Amino acid sequence: MKRQTVRTVAFWTATIFGPASFVIGGVLNLSQSQQVAETMHHLGYPLYFASILGFWKLAGAIAIVAPGRPRLKEWAYAGFFFDLTAAAASRAAVGDSAADVIAPLVFLALVMASWALRPSSRKLEAQSGSPTSVPGRIPPQGRKSPEVSATYQLATQTR
Repeated sequence: MKRQTVRTVAFWTATIFGPASFVIGGVLNLSQSQQVAETMHHLGYPLYFASILGFWKLAGAIAIVAPGRPRLKEWAYAGFFFDLTAAAASRAAVGDSAADVIAPLVFLALVMASWALRPSSRKLEAQSGSPTSVPGRIPPQGRKSPEVSATYQLATQTR
């Protein structure tokens, strides 16, 4: 198999088992079943928090698997990162077992793999201009960019 094919298969595998699996969690949270209510109570969160989480889990999963909208995908990946790290911290804070604390971190690994393996069509394009032409950014190896040099020359001439 070609390297690109392996990468594509790895991306979709990680995406289906990671971010796309948030569809299940989102639907469960929105259903506010007895199990969801018990979990929210156990973790010390109000039940309405499950609805908020459910909505954003569904929206994030849709954003990641749908074509286009790379900036929205970045926000969805960030949201999943916050959700899963908060889930692990919440489980640890109430004294749950190591397995309960580690479970969200396993999904986090899948989300991070999906993010790292995503094809260029799903990434934000590089900002226009090179790193040396971005105002305020120090050019590589401490060299002055033409803009910085011109500004420096202008500033020293007016003294």
